[in-house]
Amino acid sequence: MRALGVPRGIWFVAASTLVHYILGAVSQTHIGGEAPGAESDEDREKYLEAASAAWQELDPADYPFMHAISDQMREHDDREQFLTGIALILDGIANRR
Repeated sequence: MRALGVPRGIWFVAASTLVHYILGAVSQTHIGGEAPGAESDEDREKYLEAASAAWQELDPADYPFMHAISDQMREHDDREQFLTGIALILDGIANRR
């Protein structure tokens, strides 16, 4: 936190936020060694395709966000998503200077 120039008064909250994100992502993707609902990469693809299709079936007027991200959810890369999340959190922490 010091290296990011974060005020000492929020070190605990900032570090906790980062650690909770990391632990949450790890637990989400590695429960039992696989992502929930997926036994293999093929199962994961089927799961994401089904979830994306279900989101597309929702009324876009009632669920505009779900419609906007359904393709991204289906086609996302878990590692890239995780690293982007870390970057967003670190950027937010650094901007608290």
